[in-house]
Amino acid sequence: MFGKRIPLFKLFGFSVNVDVSWFILAALIIWTLSDSFFPSYFEGFSKVAYLWMGITGALGLFASIIFHEFCHSLVARRYGLPMRGITLFIFGGVAEMLEEPRSPKAEFLMAIAGPVSSVLLATGLYLIRMVGVWLAWPAPINNVLYYLVLLNFALAVFNLLPAFPLDGGRVLRSILWAVRGNLRWATKIASQLGSGFGLFLIIMGILCVVMGYGFVVGVWSALIGMFIRNASARSYKQLLERRTLDGDEIWHFMKTDVVTVPSSISIGQLVNDYFYRYHFEMFAVCDGDLLLGCISPEEVKQVPREQWDNLTVGDLVVPCSAENTISPQSSAVKALSIMSQTGNSRLMVVDAGRLVGIITLKDMLKFLDLKMNLEVK
Repeated sequence: MFGKRIPLFKLFGFSVNVDVSWFILAALIIWTLSDSFFPSYFEGFSKVAYLWMGITGALGLFASIIFHEFCHSLVARRYGLPMRGITLFIFGGVAEMLEEPRSPKAEFLMAIAGPVSSVLLATGLYLIRMVGVWLAWPAPINNVLYYLVLLNFALAVFNLLPAFPLDGGRVLRSILWAVRGNLRWATKIASQLGSGFGLFLIIMGILCVVMGYGFVVGVWSALIGMFIRNASARSYKQLLERRTLDGDEIWHFMKTDVVTVPSSISIGQLVNDYFYRYHFEMFAVCDGDLLLGCISPEEVKQVPREQWDNLTVGDLVVPCSAENTISPQSSAVKALSIMSQTGNSRLMVVDAGRLVGIITLKDMLKFLDLKMNLEVK
């Protein structure tokens, strides 16, 4: 879903990040508010005032999204669900769960927390605006507050639509799950509805553009529809992957004939004989089967080219971590989760400090595809 994340801050242990695509949305929101929305509904202000209202409104929008997703995350943590963090991106924001909810109740409460929080925030902002009107605050401030009240009510209503993976779709899934006791079936139904809703938004967006009802609105409707449609299909696929791999250990796709690098060779030899030959993004550095650490192009790039023959791999080796290693007793689901969290496509299998094998995302996906073809109906 995301490209490069930029960390912003941490809030009660949750990391808040921004995807680079968010800056596109921020610019569009500021332009739309300052050039169209506020001048249309609140006349008589200067262009500078409208610009500041647009900037303030955009900041309020993203603060509202963070508050919405933060409430999701709090409830998720209450029910033991690990959260990667909150990320703002071009279509808003998302609280990134690393696992599926463990019960219909947990799913329902986590999903409904977002819309409820938006309604509460809208109510609080409405009360603040009433105070502002009574105290005769500057009109631009009260106008921005009015916009944020409407915005948060709209966020609540939109997210309650029964289209997975929107909050309403998750509420629907929790109800279907509770009724039939089958998470896979409930996810399939909710995903199909989400996909259908996404298609509806795409069609409406195209009609808006073709019939001249609004080019920008039409394009955004189509883009949001494509996002919801793709997210629905991806969510169902991820559930199938986790359920299919559940119970499998990593030895099913672990390779024991690992290409390792001795610590004594030069950096020049490493580049020519390993990186250029095997095209791996990371190599294990070993003395025999004893794992000393790992090395990647990132370490090599820190050394000037003319020094490659003067330094050895042992001079650059970095310790291994939980992000690139896994024990042979671990499950396939855990391996896939680590790869998803870190972006690493290769994990070293380590037992008592010794390298016993390696697993790659490519091999895992081949195994997953084969098992789904044989077992999943």
